[in-house]
Amino acid sequence: MQDKVTFEYAIIRIVPKVEREEFFNIGVILFSKRKKFLDIKYHINPDKLKALAPDLEIDFLNNYLKSWKLICDGKSTGGKIAEFEISDRFRWLAACRSTIIQSSKTHPGMCNDPEKEMNAIFEEFIL
Repeated sequence: MQDKVTFEYAIIRIVPKVEREEFFNIGVILFSKRKKFLDIKYHINPDKLKALAPDLEIDFLNNYLKSWKLICDGKSTGGKIAEFEISDRFRWLAACRSTIIQSSKTHPGMCNDPEKEMNAIFEEFIL
């Protein structure tokens, strides 16, 4: 049996009207230093988006989140942030923001398979 490793994750949220502090969860970002794993999984429910922010375009938000994926993957097309060390990329993505797309505080855990854990968190908190 593999040894368990630590991981950290944050829930990604859409906050259409920052001043109202209403939000809904759309994804998860998970980082494991020992496994050298950093990834993001997201899905924006169009019905929730329409109910809370009919003026927001889902394509705009998806394009923004695609840039987060490029940063996770360390792709050069992700800009300067994508060139950071993996842990610094996670910290940047999970940092506190006052924008439409935000992340929760980070939460720790232990797992054997970070990707499997990310999918489980996604199922529980997003879908």
